[in-house]
Amino acid sequence: MTRVALLISGGGSNMLRLVEAMQAEGFARPVLVASNDPEAAGLAKAAALGIPVAAVDHRSFGKDRAGFEAELLKPILAAQPDVLCLAGFMRVLTPDFVRRFEGRMLNIHPSLLPKYPGLHTHQRALDAGDTQAGCTVHQVTAELDAGPILGQARVPVLAGDTADTLAARVLGQEHRLYPAVLRRFVAGDRSLLQLG
Repeated sequence: MTRVALLISGGGSNMLRLVEAMQAEGFARPVLVASNDPEAAGLAKAAALGIPVAAVDHRSFGKDRAGFEAELLKPILAAQPDVLCLAGFMRVLTPDFVRRFEGRMLNIHPSLLPKYPGLHTHQRALDAGDTQAGCTVHQVTAELDAGPILGQARVPVLAGDTADTLAARVLGQEHRLYPAVLRRFVAGDRSLLQLG
């Protein structure tokens, strides 16, 4: 069975949806949840579901990204994942790290890529007057938020939306999209999935 490791930085809501789908449907097995923040609330949630967890505090490495990644790699490699899912992992990974998992690392991003890579995606969509927003699951490459797109889900931008109200609606779609794309990905399907 496909072994999946997940990287988080916070509450882990996308990680939980992925784990729930894997455990309920049996299309893959979650073997590790790791974080760059030992206080990340998602770690306790993963541990409560019986998944091994690990934390490597990026702050103790200062600007030494390679040193941080070397430590982060230890529990990841020990878990022997076939696929790595970034689920709200808020660190930019170096090209060396990405190359190690190229073709088998996924990320979810809260915009309709290629629009709005990086941060503040919902405010940027509002500022641009967009009528639609959404989220994208893509393969991770060395260029930020630029890898092959595997799935997208759309939501309408409503009159009176704020970045927070739009983010909440997009998050609901993230929770639908990411498990659906992962299910297809482990089955070898790289075609584009469009939701809503």
